[in-house]
Amino acid sequence: MCTHALEAPSPFDLRWLGRLRALVVAGHFDVVHAHSPVPAAMARLALRAMPSTDRPAFVSTEHNVWSSHTVVTRTANSATYGLNDAAIAVSDEVRASMSPRWRTDTHVIHHGIDVDAVRVLRAERDRARAELGVGPDEVLAVTVANFRPPKGYPDLFEAARLVGQRGVPVRFVVVGQGPLADELARRHDELGLGSRLQILGYRPDAPRLTAAADLFVLASHHEGLPVSVMEAFAAGVPVVATRVGGLAEAVQDGRSGRLVPPRRPDLLADALAELAADPDERRRLGRGAADAADRFSAARSELEIEDVYRAAIERAALRSPISRARPSR
Repeated sequence: MCTHALEAPSPFDLRWLGRLRALVVAGHFDVVHAHSPVPAAMARLALRAMPSTDRPAFVSTEHNVWSSHTVVTRTANSATYGLNDAAIAVSDEVRASMSPRWRTDTHVIHHGIDVDAVRVLRAERDRARAELGVGPDEVLAVTVANFRPPKGYPDLFEAARLVGQRGVPVRFVVVGQGPLADELARRHDELGLGSRLQILGYRPDAPRLTAAADLFVLASHHEGLPVSVMEAFAAGVPVVATRVGGLAEAVQDGRSGRLVPPRRPDLLADALAELAADPDERRRLGRGAADAADRFSAARSELEIEDVYRAAIERAALRSPISRARPSR
């Protein structure tokens, strides 16, 4: 597989659209698949202006509920959505959040991961915990999420403070990057979290740290279906999360983890403290998480996405019959 960077140094540099068109023509690609609403809206228009002999089918995936987008993003996405040849939503809630006119033709596919590749990381559990300085009597709670408002980090930090007040030996580790990095560092200091909550920033070995955890935690206000949750399941780590978006579909409350309402750090702290004090319950939920992992196998999702691609190519061909003659890669 080859990766081509379209090199857009800023959101206002639209030269990447010309580079996309040139790449499509040179590569004779059958499908262009977009995963972000604003670039998708621009790419739909740019590719639709191409001659039908060069034009690929266009597929887009919706990763977040539409209410989480700005008005401009939502408007641009909705106005151009009809130029899709196929569309995917990562959860039922994401599809339900869309404009009613687009729901019927949008397929729900739970994207997947290499489950076996994550499972083997459990063998490095002890070494990873030692690197983090986690004591033998401490419960390790890991969060992997971008430092952005929808991830609810202030709620997570407040829950960590409340758990600490109860004297429960939980060590929180946060992995991610994003525009809130400085703000979160300040909040960490204001709450006096100290070594009880470590902000590690970006880590290429994030799945390895998740596999070393006792609990995986998300305090999100909005979600699609995070890869990090799939990785937690594959590693047999129970998930404590908010009941939003794809989390409510992926995590079976009381079977593979615990779900709490969003924006309630007190209830998040309650769930974390209860599980931290009950290793037998953590093990039971961990077994449930491991059992759920096969639902998120990449092998399964790849087959479903390939079916969508085939349907999109057929639809594009019907829309522009001359495109049937376009050479295939």
